[in-house]
Amino acid sequence: MDPLIIEVALNGGTPKKRNPHVPVMPAEITADALATMEAGAAIVHSHIERFELTGDAAVERYLEGYAPVLAARPDAILWGTVAAAKGVEARFGHYRGLAAAGMRMGAFDPGSVNLGSEGPDGLPGMSIVYSTSFDEIAGLVALVDEARLGPAIAIYEPGWLRTTLAYKKAGRLPAGAFVKLYFNGRYNFIDGKRSNIAFGLPPTQTALDAYLELLSGSKLPWAVAAIGDCVIDTGLARLAIERGGHVRVGLEDFGGERQPTNVALVEEVVALAKAAGRKIATPAEAARILGLPK
Repeated sequence: MDPLIIEVALNGGTPKKRNPHVPVMPAEITADALATMEAGAAIVHSHIERFELTGDAAVERYLEGYAPVLAARPDAILWGTVAAAKGVEARFGHYRGLAAAGMRMGAFDPGSVNLGSEGPDGLPGMSIVYSTSFDEIAGLVALVDEARLGPAIAIYEPGWLRTTLAYKKAGRLPAGAFVKLYFNGRYNFIDGKRSNIAFGLPPTQTALDAYLELLSGSKLPWAVAAIGDCVIDTGLARLAIERGGHVRVGLEDFGGERQPTNVALVEEVVALAKAAGRKIATPAEAARILGLPK
């Protein structure tokens, strides 16, 4: 069994009022990235606080946090996210600059999903339609391939995985693909409150089995993530460790009553892996397992 890849998602849209430990500004991102790598994370993902920045402006802001990390850890595997804009170039064009600066992965979201909070009547309240059309997916594939970035593939819904597998079967999925299976937990990651309004599948063994049935024969490396929950508390982390998968943690995803640090979340997965007798992957080992382009 391959060593366990731990990916840590440092911030996302989680505000400091929900958890004061979430890194937001570049210096905080640098410090947390280095600390979580020291704790055992092989891959670090983060957002910049200005989601509207595109192109060179986005690259510049990312590098304020990432450049010191690469200076201290040239082996670091870092990746940012899409811009809040419309069109392939505006949403994803900054990947070229990030790749040139040393990033090795890029966000890859092969589908669309409704994300919402729970209103007072128990029905969906505030909502966001996170949309990536088939045409945009094709453009993203071309861009990621051109930039030689490994696609960090988010799977919010089963259809997203089926689209990914269609590209894999056609021989068009860029090298270095890492499939992250997102299970929606007890807390809404939009507002952090307990919620019954969810996307995708719940964080259960049955749901994981359904995804693994779809993945069967593909040989794609996969990880579990509990969005709006604790991936360890759900049991998903243990199942992934036992079955040869990998684990994503971090304050972007975490939901619950406690306020952990990113380092603490990584350390919890490391402890679980050690108890199971599974080695933790270094960034170099993660790059080899994923087949990341150089």
